[in-house]
Amino acid sequence: MPYLDGLVAGIIGAAIVAIWFLFLDAVSGLPFYAPTVLGAGLFVGPEALSSTKDIQSSLKLTLMYTWIHGLVFVALGEIAAYVLSLTGRKSDLLFFLLLFAILEFGFVGSAFVLAKPILDELTWLAVLLGNLLAAAGMACYLRLRQPKL
Repeated sequence: MPYLDGLVAGIIGAAIVAIWFLFLDAVSGLPFYAPTVLGAGLFVGPEALSSTKDIQSSLKLTLMYTWIHGLVFVALGEIAAYVLSLTGRKSDLLFFLLLFAILEFGFVGSAFVLAKPILDELTWLAVLLGNLLAAAGMACYLRLRQPKL
């Protein structure tokens, strides 16, 4: 059942990051700011982020980005579950750190290539903590679901 485990782990990781940024956006008084900025960078292009002071939350960009965000996390969850089933090991600290590194460098690398201004809009600490929480949630789920390994 690694495919089902990967799907659920990916959904858990995506939900953790989404809830983390929803919390941060709500505290700052700009609900859905992060997914709007990420959606603008991904679908409109870096020129849309030239002046983010006037950016308004966009339900369309938020939903479009959330869809891609979920798909990417499900793909990562599937890969993680498949790798664990191939190796025959439980998810341990090394697996958690590897998953975290993939999430962190994957986000920073794709943001750098697709829309560098995103890195100016979202603080590195918020992204770091979001990815750390997601990796922890995914690794814990996979550890609990694969007791035979």
